[in-house]
Amino acid sequence: MIRSILISGAMVAGLSSAAIAQDYNIRLAHFMPAAAWQHADMFEAWGKAVQEQSKGRIGVRVFPAQTLGKAVAGYDNAVNRVAEVTWTVQGYTANRFPLSQIMELPGIFETAEQGSCAFQKLYDSGALADEYKDTHVLYVHVHGPGHLHTRDKVVTKLSDMKGLKIRQPTAVIGRMLRAVGAEPVGMPAPQIYESTQRGAIDGFLLPWEAVAGFRADEVADQHTEVGLYQLAFVQTMNKSFYESLPADLKKAIDDNSGMKWALIAGRGYDAADVSGKKKGLASGTLNSLAAGEDQAWAKAAAAAAEEYLAELEGRGLPARKVYEQAKVFAKECKGLIGK
Repeated sequence: MIRSILISGAMVAGLSSAAIAQDYNIRLAHFMPAAAWQHADMFEAWGKAVQEQSKGRIGVRVFPAQTLGKAVAGYDNAVNRVAEVTWTVQGYTANRFPLSQIMELPGIFETAEQGSCAFQKLYDSGALADEYKDTHVLYVHVHGPGHLHTRDKVVTKLSDMKGLKIRQPTAVIGRMLRAVGAEPVGMPAPQIYESTQRGAIDGFLLPWEAVAGFRADEVADQHTEVGLYQLAFVQTMNKSFYESLPADLKKAIDDNSGMKWALIAGRGYDAADVSGKKKGLASGTLNSLAAGEDQAWAKAAAAAAEEYLAELEGRGLPARKVYEQAKVFAKECKGLIGK
């Protein structure tokens, strides 16, 4: 209740700041609930930083929970200026960010902070430039490892997945699910709660923080930590809007872009995974994989990743080069984290 009041106050503050801005106003749209930690700690915080650095000449109003455009249209909403800034999942627009989604392959990094650092380095290297040429990217990041959460279904072996309808977080993991006999179901994360509740799916793959953020622990009581994937995200700005800003206000945006905010996001996700796991297990059961099953899951995930890389190479994309770059950046970031 107290958190809800605080968040409501933050939203009012954001509205007030935007209302008095004299020159430029930014609408920042995202699909997380207003009660989710990202709303206050990432989006409201980013807006406040921009407003303060611009001395009030830029106002920022945050629109949560798909109130300004559906999640699946997040990137196009920035392109078409449905909102000046959007935060979205690259995988929501199929085949648009194939090289970026290499960051979603298992085994590249261990934490969201490390992965976000590596992803931002990969973007800054220019390897992904063509995928984002129609917007002005503010920063990219990932969340922490995604695990399996099911309703009434105990999963301790890969064979337990046979016949289960599981919401797929990425196309790569969808292939893996199909290969082990499960039925992958595609849908945006905000639909998970209702779909699980009414039995349209038996479970889903999400990091612990998202289980809490979408209240999915209320509909899934069985949890298996498998760390199969990480999701790629981007916070991006309408290109024409950015280009219309005078140099000093562009600097206010530039100073709140890149690695600084990639790391803020990554650290936030890592902290939220800890609290999300605690919340999820307060009403659910954590199931351990049977002996030797971790290797079976890893093998299945690796096969799906290899298939994805081979497909991209077949389309003439430098997938293996980007994959190796991502691993190098992840190693560099692991050495930097905490220093």
